[in-house]
Formats: sequence, C-alpha cells, structure tokens
Amino acid sequence: MSVYSMTGFAHATHSAGGGTEDPTPRSVPGGSAVSVEVRSVNSRFLDLAFRLPDELRGLEPALRELVGAAFKRGKIELRVAPQRETDNAWPQPQTDQLNRLSRLESTVTSWLPNARPLSVNEALAWCRQGGATERLDEAALAAACEAIAGLREARGREGARLVAILLERIGRLRELAAQAAPLVPAVVLRQQQRFLDRWNEALQNAGAGGSVTAEALRDRALNEAAAYALRIDVAEELARLGAHLDEITRLLQAGGELGKRLDFLIQELHREANTLGSKSSALELTNVSVEMKVAIEQMREQVQNIE
Repeated sequence: MSVYSMTGFAHATHSAGGGTEDPTPRSVPGGSAVSVEVRSVNSRFLDLAFRLPDELRGLEPALRELVGAAFKRGKIELRVAPQRETDNAWPQPQTDQLNRLSRLESTVTSWLPNARPLSVNEALAWCRQGGATERLDEAALAAACEAIAGLREARGREGARLVAILLERIGRLRELAAQAAPLVPAVVLRQQQRFLDRWNEALQNAGAGGSVTAEALRDRALNEAAAYALRIDVAEELARLGAHLDEITRLLQAGGELGKRLDFLIQELHREANTLGSKSSALELTNVSVEMKVAIEQMREQVQNIE
C-alpha cells in the first residue's frame, strides 16, 4: 500500500455532452465545457471547500461524497468553472429541444393569442440555455472524478518522495545511535580516573596520619564512579530509540493512513533525544544529541504532510 502526501494539485476539463470519450476535452470549439481544479495542503483532519457557480450548486453533496471517499486528511479545495461558448458561436439545436420549444410556444399562444411568435435568434438563444444545466452537471461530475483521481496520483508521487526522505533520516539516526553507544563506557572510564586522581590528591594533602586509609578512599572513588555511570547510562534510551525507528520503518513499508501514528512516534523520538542530551556530560554525547534533534525535527516537518 502506498504512502500519500496531503499536498497536491490536479486539473481536468470535460465538454458538456462530450463525455469522457471526447478525444479533445480541453478544446471545445462552439460548445460548453466544465473545468475542475482540485488542490490540497496538510491539515489534521479532512477540511473541504467547494467553489461552485450558482447553476452547479446542487452538485456539492455528490462532490463532497466523491472527495470524502478518496481522501481522509488534508485541506482540499475543489473549484468548478463552466467555460461557456462564445457569444458569436451558434448552437446546434437538437430535435427534442425544437419539439419542446414548439409545444411551449403553442401553449403560450393558446392562452395569449396576441403574443408574437419567436424569432430565430430567440429560438437559438433558448436552445443554448435549454437542457444545458443537465449536460453541465454530467460534465462537471466527470471532470471532478478525473481531477480527484489525478490529485490522488499526485499525492501518491509526493508521498513516495517523503518516504525516501524519512528513510534517509532514519538511517542517519541509526548512525548517530551507533556513535553514541561506545561513547558512554569511555566517558565513564575518564570520569573514574578523575575521581581517583582527586581522591589521591586529597589523600596526599591530608597526610599519612589521616583517619581514612588509601583503600577506603579508593573504594569511595570507585563507588562514586559507579554511581556516575548509572546516571549517564543511555543504553535504555538508545534501545527505545531503535525500537521507534524500527516501527516507523515498518509503517512506511506497510503504507496506508499513517500520518497520525508517525506524528506520535516522532514525539517519542524527541523524548529519547532530549533524555540523551540531559544525561550527557561529555561534549561528544552532546554533539550526538544535537545532531539527533536536528534529524528528528527534519522528520517531523515531513511527517506533517503525510495523510
């Protein structure tokens, strides 16, 4: 299953009466057409906005159902714009239109004998308007279906790029975790030696007649070093960070609607990186923690765009 971004754009145009089989739906000389644009940006929920002309306002429930079936998250705007035929383009009257117009004229003249007959221009104007709304509805729905499908493809392409970026950042975090793991024992050994040096110095300053023996001072120094090692131990944090990275990788490979779950896992990554930084007493670990936070923040920015 693919991973979808919430950012995308698509456009489609269909001629009124031409249907999807029209080979050139974007060029409709002498006829009406409907153009549909749909664009989306990131949002916590599905937020729909429709820009429809008055004559197509009744299509909003159907369009809302189409968009809702295709997307689960994102701020989506769908704009429908009829492209009317030019004023000097003569319509092609249909037989059923002329029959209906003749019946209507007969009804009117039977009730209003003094009403003047329709002119050719008036008849053509009526044919231009009569039945157009139904054809525009069909064209608008067909164009909307095509635009929505195009938007889903665009969001899928953008989602694939986001997955590649996230996997690259995950690899970077694993490298940093591998760098941090061997640093802790080295820091503990250095700190242990510092404790011993300080206790030896204290013993020399106190003189041989002090009440505390050298062995006792050494034991105390080693105990202090052990307590220090426990305070700065980050093995648990690194293990949890690795588990979170494994889960993010699994979700990205599985695909689907995973934006909210990824957002939660990014928060957990931030927590582990902050703990690593707070336990750090060496410049090397501090640098690793900072680099981790930078990579995690880059991941967070990308996850905000995933459906």
